Amino acid sequence: MAGPVDSYAVMGNPVAHSKSPLIHTLFANGTDQNLRYTAILVDIDGFQEAVDEFFANGDLGLSITVPFKEEAWQLAQRLTPRAEKAGAVNTLWQDEQGLLLGDNTDGAGLIADLKTNNGITIKGARVLILGAGGAVRGVLDPVLNEQPAEVVIANRTLARADALVSLFSKEPVSSSDYEHLAGRFDLVINGTAASLQGEIPPLPEHTIDRNTCCYDMMYGPGETVFNRWCREHGAGKTMDGLGMLVEQAAEQFTLWRGVRPDSAKVLDLLRNEMV
Repeated sequence: MAGPVDSYAVMGNPVAHSKSPLIHTLFANGTDQNLRYTAILVDIDGFQEAVDEFFANGDLGLSITVPFKEEAWQLAQRLTPRAEKAGAVNTLWQDEQGLLLGDNTDGAGLIADLKTNNGITIKGARVLILGAGGAVRGVLDPVLNEQPAEVVIANRTLARADALVSLFSKEPVSSSDYEHLAGRFDLVINGTAASLQGEIPPLPEHTIDRNTCCYDMMYGPGETVFNRWCREHGAGKTMDGLGMLVEQAAEQFTLWRGVRPDSAKVLDLLRNEMV
């Protein structure tokens, strides 16, 4: 491929573990796009300076990961409606006037992985989401757009779940602590980082059965501890968040390049790499 190479990157701290450079490089190879995608480690207090320098250099687009998504939301001069509701931005680029645009593709990535990759029906389902942090806020609106019968946000600190629910007061969404969760659920989404610490949210056993799908937004080389617990307690299906990672990146790539990559092929390659 001839011509200048367009430059993209992911910014975070830490960032060395990120699979985004591999994912976007595979997307580019599969769609004949001439681009370079790197990982940039940013000082905790140096995010705005790093973003300004990146775009001043003529580079085109950024993926934003922990812990800068909220700061990116504040930095963006224009937000998409889904980013506005998410309160966090994972995608930055500039428009023709040089304004910094912010989007959040995490929710779209989750929905695509649930529906397209795993055949999960959210419409009419009773959904339980664990956690009330930025990861959950980023996906709540897209989940509600799928018209579930009910969404319950469960969190150790009930006040945080209450605060999140208050942002979506017109929707069929409510809050609970773990102890008072009632009934079973069709879909349980773990939006906490507990799996990364080898811990499990204190989920009552009655919330899942053989017709429940359990989804951990975390992922790793093996089964996550959350998914293992769900499987051992009778869940009919368990999924990790690798597909969400690939699908949110595919959404970014499409925004930036105007062409949709083959996410299923890339997800298969990553799965095989992690075995």
